[in-house]
Amino acid sequence: MVSKDQGIGGLIFIVCAVIAILYIVTLFYPQWFEVFGISDDGAIRFWVIAVPVFIAFVAVMGIGMWIGWTMATTPPPKPIEEITSELEEEKEEETEEDDEEEEE
Repeated sequence: MVSKDQGIGGLIFIVCAVIAILYIVTLFYPQWFEVFGISDDGAIRFWVIAVPVFIAFVAVMGIGMWIGWTMATTPPPKPIEEITSELEEEKEEETEEDDEEEEE
């Protein structure tokens, strides 16, 4: 028995494999679309190329928008000088505590 995640993964794999096979067949043999009543090979080849390019373009622009939004809404980090001074203070406190424990 497979888990739910494995079942979903298998389904995604099968769907992607079928789409890839149909894409490759349509790209090199667009005549099979005559089954659906579409016989213009040039138009079929155009759309077979144009649709994935459009989807890829929109995906890249979406990722770019997400990166821009994340950068625009994230507060700037502390200056490195402030971080190093905090670390030095923590080390000093630890050494003082260790010294006090040794004295007792």
